[in-house]
Amino acid sequence: QVQLVESGGGLVQPGGSLRLSCAASGLALRINNMAWYRQAPGKQRELVASITRGGSTNYADSVKGRSTISRDNAKITVYLQMNTLKPEDTAVYYCNADVLTSKGSSAYWGQGTQVTVSA
Repeated sequence: QVQLVESGGGLVQPGGSLRLSCAASGLALRINNMAWYRQAPGKQRELVASITRGGSTNYADSVKGRSTISRDNAKITVYLQMNTLKPEDTAVYYCNADVLTSKGSSAYWGQGTQVTVSA
């Protein structure tokens, strides 16, 4: 079983910064793409940023230029640095990973971490 545990969420003022972390643990043979999604109240879950095992990144237009996704393959951890936060960034942020185990390839999700941007 593979687990993803997020941390780093919280309350921040507009214009502030946060760094989210997601650590993977369990019986993974290989973790390929990792990503951050978010879901605001009443809205669908949306992709924020993704990163391949080799480090290629992709960002949603809404966060491009304000956020940086990175990963540490040795620590099996993905990070999301978010700067110049706006109230519309308020959401539950979820970590996602494509994981290869002895039973095959599956997508795993973390439990989510709340980010609230408010004065």
